[in-house]
Amino acid sequence: MSHPYDRLDPDTILDAVEAAGFIPDGRLLSLNSYENRVLQVGIDEASPLIAKFYRPGRWSDEAIAEEHDFSRSLQGAEIPVVAPLANATGQTLHRHEGFRFALFPRQGGRSPDLENPDKLEWIGRFLGRIHQLGAERPFAHRPTLNPQTFGQDAVQALLASGQLPDELRSRYLSTVEPLLAAIEDIFRSVGAREIRLHGDCHPGNLLWTDAGPHFVDMDDCRMGPAVQDLWMLIAGDRAEMTWQLDAVIEGYRTFRPFDTRELALIEPLRGLRIIHYAAWLASRWDDPAFPLAFPWFGTAQYWEEHFITLAQQQRALEQPPLALY
Repeated sequence: MSHPYDRLDPDTILDAVEAAGFIPDGRLLSLNSYENRVLQVGIDEASPLIAKFYRPGRWSDEAIAEEHDFSRSLQGAEIPVVAPLANATGQTLHRHEGFRFALFPRQGGRSPDLENPDKLEWIGRFLGRIHQLGAERPFAHRPTLNPQTFGQDAVQALLASGQLPDELRSRYLSTVEPLLAAIEDIFRSVGAREIRLHGDCHPGNLLWTDAGPHFVDMDDCRMGPAVQDLWMLIAGDRAEMTWQLDAVIEGYRTFRPFDTRELALIEPLRGLRIIHYAAWLASRWDDPAFPLAFPWFGTAQYWEEHFITLAQQQRALEQPPLALY
C-alpha cells in the first residue's frame, strides 16, 4: 500500500524549499524523525536550513499556527527555542504539492550533561520562563495531555489498529485498565493547572552549546501540567531522581512558582507515555519507515515485555511520590 510520504522525493523537497524563497544547492540529509519528515537542506552561498514536512492529516493548519506562534513568542522573549523562519509576508507554514512544511535555522549542539546539577538548574530556569509565558493564555486548537488523550484514546487506537493479537486482547485490557484507573484517580486528586508546554521535553530535544541549552522540536506542544516538561530530564534510582529534580526545580523557581503537588503526577505521566507509545507505533505501522525502524514491535517478546512494563508501572504508582530536599 502507498503512503503519502512516498511522494516526498528529493526533487519535491528541493522544489518546495525553492518555492519558499531559498535556493537549494542539492544537498539533502535526512534527520532522525519519524512522525514528520525532517531534512537538512543545503542552501546556495548560505547556511543549511532544516525543513520539516508535516505528517498529512495529523494537525490542522490552526494547530500548526499555534505551534509556530508559541515558538516565535518564546524566541521573542529571548528564550532559546528554535522557531520557524517567516518569509517576506510573515508566513511560517508553506505548501507544496500537497505537503505542508516549515523551515528552521540549523542549530547545532551536543547532548546536555544531565549529571551536572548546575546544568540542570540552568535548564530549569529556562523551563520556568517557558511556562511563565505558556501560562499567559491557553491553546485553542492543540490537545491537552491527560488520562483521556494519552490513556483511554491511546488504548482505543491500539485496539483499532489490528496490531494487538486477538488472543492477547483480554490480557492487555486486564493489565492496562487498572493502571489507567489509578492514573485517573491521581490526576483528579492533584487537580493541576493546565498550561501551554513544550510537551516532549526529553534530552533528545535539548541541545547544549557553550552559551547553554536550547530547545528544539515544538511539534508536540500542548496543554498539560507543568511537571510534564520536567520529569523526562531525570533518571536513575529514587535518590538520583530526587537530587536531579531538586536542581531543575531550584532553577525553575527563579522565574515561576512550582506546585509541589504535581510531583505526584510523575509516575502517572510515565505510565501514560508507555501506553501512548505503543499506540503510536501501532497507528503508524502503515508508514514504511516504521517497520524498518522498529522491527521488534508487535513480536511476541515485545508484547510480553509491554505487559510486564505496564504491571511494573502499576506498582510504581503505589509508591510515595518524589519529594524535594
